[in-house]
Amino acid sequence: MGLRHGDLRDLVYDIFEVDSFASKMGADQDIVTLSFSVKTKESADDLMNFFEAGYSFVLDADATAGEQSDGTYKVFVEMDRDKNVSENIMELVNGLQQLTDTEEFKFRYYKNFRSKNASQETLEELVPNDPSKYGIKIEEARIENYKEFFSKSYLDSIDLIENDLSICKKFADPLKFKFVDFGITEQIIESIDGKFDLMESYPEILFLTKYIGDYNISKYGDKLVFENEDKALVVKRI
Repeated sequence: MGLRHGDLRDLVYDIFEVDSFASKMGADQDIVTLSFSVKTKESADDLMNFFEAGYSFVLDADATAGEQSDGTYKVFVEMDRDKNVSENIMELVNGLQQLTDTEEFKFRYYKNFRSKNASQETLEELVPNDPSKYGIKIEEARIENYKEFFSKSYLDSIDLIENDLSICKKFADPLKFKFVDFGITEQIIESIDGKFDLMESYPEILFLTKYIGDYNISKYGDKLVFENEDKALVVKRI
């Protein structure tokens, strides 16, 4: 029996990723990959079958066999990178809205910190629809890539589900944060509110420096700021 309206309610996260994972079907510049985070193995398999059976433009749909490090199951979709790609993604999103009873979905392009509303206009702006434009878009997106931001850290895993950031290193408990902001360091520091008190926050900053690595870390009220060269990430501890 096929899926019906609301069958996947509360089972699919409302933020998906575009071009964050390598294609199995061909070269990355030719194939667009989508990744959806799902809460159970059964719902991941159902969603995979829904995509594969219901849309002729889907080249392949697959689901992870086991739970991922972030506690979710992933469903991957691949389609041609062509002039119809934004329209095709929106067709999938419209189907998801019916299955999940979710009014609005968002997406991250290439593991960016910031998510964007999944609209035709935004997809056309961010997702390259021509293989020749893929390299340029990826290079632009790399600046805000959360894996890139933590590339010089001691961390073994970095996961961002919706706006919850989880980081972990070997032989240590994971740390969880709520994403607040990301951007140019100078602009972030100017815009942040909260009292800066080095003495009061020193023990926490020392712990985080030892946990994460060579990052400039400061605290303003309940907000932590991690700096990597000219970029800064603002989070709150969960």
